[in-house]
Amino acid sequence: MSDLQKKWAKAKFNAMEFNELDEDRENADGSSGGGGGGGGSFMPDDDDSSSASSMSSTGTVIPSPARALFARPRGFPGGRSLDPIPWTTYFERELFLPSPTSPGTTHHAYLTSPVSAGPLFVMHHGAGSSGLSFAVLSAEIRKRLPTAGILAPDARGHGSTTTTTSDKSPDLSLPTLSADLLSIILLTQKEMGWPTLPPIILVGHSLGGAVVVDLACSNTLPQPQSQSLLGYAVLDVVEGSAMDALQSMQTYLSTRPKGFVSLREGIEWHVRSRTLRNSVSARTSVPALLVEEGTGGGDKGARKWRWRTDLGATQPFWEGWFVGLSGKFLRGKGGKMLLLAGTDRLDTELTIGQMQGKYALQVFPEAGHFIHEDLPEKTAIALVDFYRRNDRSALVLPPKVSELLAQGKRV
Repeated sequence: MSDLQKKWAKAKFNAMEFNELDEDRENADGSSGGGGGGGGSFMPDDDDSSSASSMSSTGTVIPSPARALFARPRGFPGGRSLDPIPWTTYFERELFLPSPTSPGTTHHAYLTSPVSAGPLFVMHHGAGSSGLSFAVLSAEIRKRLPTAGILAPDARGHGSTTTTTSDKSPDLSLPTLSADLLSIILLTQKEMGWPTLPPIILVGHSLGGAVVVDLACSNTLPQPQSQSLLGYAVLDVVEGSAMDALQSMQTYLSTRPKGFVSLREGIEWHVRSRTLRNSVSARTSVPALLVEEGTGGGDKGARKWRWRTDLGATQPFWEGWFVGLSGKFLRGKGGKMLLLAGTDRLDTELTIGQMQGKYALQVFPEAGHFIHEDLPEKTAIALVDFYRRNDRSALVLPPKVSELLAQGKRV
């Protein structure tokens, strides 16, 4: 090879860049994954390892043309941050709301208030998760709709919500969770001194989807607050597939780690197992799922970070969460949207309803079960568009004929 050819080859290979959508790019930009972070910070991680969650996506993952289908999983490159991201990056305040109807219960919620006449997205997480599951999504929503507010509570037995009953056996029945969500909305209105509720979009993931649908169908929101409800969006939960997934839930719980040596290890496990496919989301939401127990007994390898919520203890409530969900979803008042990670999740009732145009359907096959954490940008776009389609303040009615005649205009 001539000297000229060698120089050309060396220059070409030096110019080739390993293009990986991870936090190395984020760190180079000096960003910590904040509320207004760029799209690169929130991109999902490409990892070829299989999902460890029995509730994860079974939809088809569509690889990009440039992706090596049989490449080894890359793991975490040197320099990638696994440090937790604080909730203050995404929300303006946290609320501790003593329940007037459930003595000994103090609801905890994260809030960013709406601006002017902006809407309030009320978001309920799934079993074993917390309000911080919606943190990165909230930032993406406000990037596209700066007047929007976000209310993301922790359900009882989850996050920082406290009850006087044993943490291992809280009442997680659907009626109780639905009543809790209503109470949190009204208590937030009182705490913030809002004369009326802003326009509300209910958003629920998995179990949270069942909760928001139950609230929307129950007609328990008092007048005139009930007029504030514009609609509801359900993320990756359908009655049929949810009931099927419950059959293998105990198997999944028995195979996942009982705890972790550190928060960083917990975050890493969620991303490596593809339970969460976005490392920024994992750094934000995973710390709220774990609680430190003691000092680890002096054992260097002791797993002192344990799961905050005992999902196994909630088994008596599982069936009650999802029975009748599809019918209630279609019957509820207001706009309806279903976001799924695969069309295989649709049951017969929802398939017919979708053909009849009773609700909007969005499918993200590249996401796992935690759609909003894996793809916060796409989820935010769908939710903001859903709000705008159902925004009653945007309706402009034509003038009445009598008014035109009174103005001397011809009709």
